[in-house]
Amino acid sequence: MSTPATLQATLNPALKSWIESANDPACDFPIQNLPFGIFSNAVNPAPRAGVAIGEWIVDLAVLAQAGLLTCGNDEGGGNVFAKPRLNDFIALGRDAWRSVRIALCGLLARDTATLRDDAALRQRALVPQSDATLHLPVDIPGYTDFYSSKEHATNVGCMFRDPKNALLPNWSEMPIGYNGRASSVVVSGTPVRRPNGQIKLPNEERPVFSACRKLDIELEMGFIVGAGNRLGEPVACNDAESHIFGMVLLNDWSARDIQQWEYVPLGPFNAKTFATTISPWIVTLDALEPFRTATPAQDPQPLAYLRHEGDHAFDIELEVTLRPEGAATATKISRTNFRLMYWSMAQQLAHHTVAGCNTRVGDLMGSGTISGPTPDSCGSLLESTWNGQRPITLATGGERTFIEDGDELTLTGWCQGDGYRVGFGACAGQILAARAVASAG
Repeated sequence: MSTPATLQATLNPALKSWIESANDPACDFPIQNLPFGIFSNAVNPAPRAGVAIGEWIVDLAVLAQAGLLTCGNDEGGGNVFAKPRLNDFIALGRDAWRSVRIALCGLLARDTATLRDDAALRQRALVPQSDATLHLPVDIPGYTDFYSSKEHATNVGCMFRDPKNALLPNWSEMPIGYNGRASSVVVSGTPVRRPNGQIKLPNEERPVFSACRKLDIELEMGFIVGAGNRLGEPVACNDAESHIFGMVLLNDWSARDIQQWEYVPLGPFNAKTFATTISPWIVTLDALEPFRTATPAQDPQPLAYLRHEGDHAFDIELEVTLRPEGAATATKISRTNFRLMYWSMAQQLAHHTVAGCNTRVGDLMGSGTISGPTPDSCGSLLESTWNGQRPITLATGGERTFIEDGDELTLTGWCQGDGYRVGFGACAGQILAARAVASAG
């Protein structure tokens, strides 16, 4: 996929910033990244748009007011960067996203004096990340979660069906998904309460009402729709990536016992609706361009509307850690890679819209659990403990089969470049005890 020369220059591995913390090879936010988010701080408690670089946040509203970002004002005259969600900026289109990226890269480059040497403007435009509160970056009109890891689908099929027929016949023909609950998507750091619901215990004739006893994570990536499509007008697979603004880490919290009872015949419902956590920084597809790689071989060959040319996977390293409440040390419970996904984001969006479904700016699409071929690369505890039969030993002592109250689960992800890394920050949540329900029983 070709990239304009001015945009390609922002991906140069040799680029350095006058913000020295951005030049640390272990930093998630070098000048090659420049992810977008929404933040506030004590000096200005109004949520507004920012870009992460090193240990700092660049206040885009301040730069737009100073005339340094020419697309900062929308057609109505308002500053799109002063708004509490990124939707209005994203709606300006890909040319605007790229224009801001190119301008910021220029302003933040080591030898550019414009912002570097203007102490007054720099003081207003730069906010330490340690002093900021991060918010949900977009208003999410709709949320769809896919099921696109062959390893994950095979593990689940072996666990609950005949291992010889782990994958259902349609799985290899189309990206399977379900429409999730956009209203319960929360930003990293938001506590998640253990859900209550119906669970069916072994050898019992009827279900009981109970707090979830098999609370799990799903390690996923998500993409944010940047350009919608009209009702009845599908998105072509080869054009789909131009409709994607960027990517986030995503944890699709799952109540496995509630899910097992309610799953047949219509699929996920309350087992998935109680919370989905995403990371606060949206890494654009432009920043991920150097990390494109080939998708896994697809057999059988997809139908024509699901075919695309070129490389459409991304080499994103992913990790999950679990830290019990009060513990000083977290245990790494998974390490995998997004490039393993059988169905690409472009194929997911093309299939989602092929029947005529319209999408909107800010729509969130989850990849589905990302698992690799080994137990330590599973993206859920359901798989890594084989539904509780093989407990994980924690670094702090003790074991886990599923998540306990007080546990904090953290997802991280990054692409490794030559002397720099493009990271996503953290996607974290701590589990609170279920609410007592007087009518339970």
